[in-house]
Amino acid sequence: MIKIQSVRGTKDIYSSAMRNYNYIINEARFVSELFGYEEASFPIFERAEVYSRPLGVSSDVVSKETYTFEDRGGENITLRPEGTAGVMRSILSEGKINDLPLRLFYSGPMFRYERPQKGRLRQFFQIGIESIGNQGPLEDAEVIACGASLLKRLGLDRDCVLNINSLGDEESRTLYRKSLVDYLSKNLDKLSQLSQSRLSINPLRILDSKELQDQEVIYKAPLFSSYLNNLSIDHFEKVKSFLNASGIEYSHNEKLVRGLDYYSHTTFEFITTKLGSQGTVLGGGRYDGLSEMLGGPSIPAVGFAAGVDRLVMLSSNLDEASGIISILPVEEENFVYCYKLINIFRENDIKCEIFKGGNLSKNLKKISKKNRKLIIIVGDDEIQKKQVILKDLSTGAQQKIKKTDLLEKIKISL
Repeated sequence: MIKIQSVRGTKDIYSSAMRNYNYIINEARFVSELFGYEEASFPIFERAEVYSRPLGVSSDVVSKETYTFEDRGGENITLRPEGTAGVMRSILSEGKINDLPLRLFYSGPMFRYERPQKGRLRQFFQIGIESIGNQGPLEDAEVIACGASLLKRLGLDRDCVLNINSLGDEESRTLYRKSLVDYLSKNLDKLSQLSQSRLSINPLRILDSKELQDQEVIYKAPLFSSYLNNLSIDHFEKVKSFLNASGIEYSHNEKLVRGLDYYSHTTFEFITTKLGSQGTVLGGGRYDGLSEMLGGPSIPAVGFAAGVDRLVMLSSNLDEASGIISILPVEEENFVYCYKLINIFRENDIKCEIFKGGNLSKNLKKISKKNRKLIIIVGDDEIQKKQVILKDLSTGAQQKIKKTDLLEKIKISL
């Protein structure tokens, strides 16, 4: 019989690892609420044009990385490769324009077909925030501050460096794009084949290239800052002043770009050196042009997304003991007594599980693998004396507790 394997680039998440994922998502949910964001949920698949319009049919994401297929109704469907386009589609199609401005938080799986490697899977989890209908540099700084607060709460702020840049308004980007194309055209033979193909379609994406062949050309490329008009300069200076006022440290990285046409003004990334080449932990920017690409009116918007998988990898200290209590009868005959305890715990919102008993040593090993903290052990002697043995696996200590005092003792110990 052929053994069925998981699909390459996916992973199964169990127990303590799942707790770590949920912990990070819950922390992101809490921090976003502090900044006035409300949670929303969106489909994991959309009509293909939701992504092909703003990302471009010829972009790497659409042409190589999306999971796109024709469903039984004949529609082209794409599993979402990112969250922003789907959120904007929802704003337009669900009539939420009348409710603007909106601040939304979301979490869930995304899908991209690319070579699996450390910190990069084909199904991966993201959290993100989108501020829709809010314009101006203060909102850009607030989004960055929200991301900084999340990383600080997770204890990762010292491992990450904030990089920021300005892509300017449409006028500034048009001037820069022309200058960049002129420069790259003169160095066409020095570029990789992939970058050569991007030149006429999306030249800004070349600045994101990790190919060694492209690095020297990119290093000498014209800088965005030389083409920013006064309006764009003023916007960026105000963003920096708000960050300074908030005590948020940053580095102005003039090579930091977003290669898609709907991005404008502020772009940012929190980068770490602890994950190899996949160094971006959280990133985002302003995308005022996205709504129009989806057939809507001009709507200012800014947001960020963060990979939960990478945050889990960085947060090595998250593997804490489960809050579930294991109740272990010494013999199977002690099960009924223990089952009465489990009902008391559940009525008091205490998470618990029960074993049948019979092989104490074997069951203790199973419980230890589950990373539990507290175990209740009950044998004939404990039943006779109306007691239980309460064992703390984190310290190895154990004590006999009267059944009448057990509930209060557990609430203190958890």
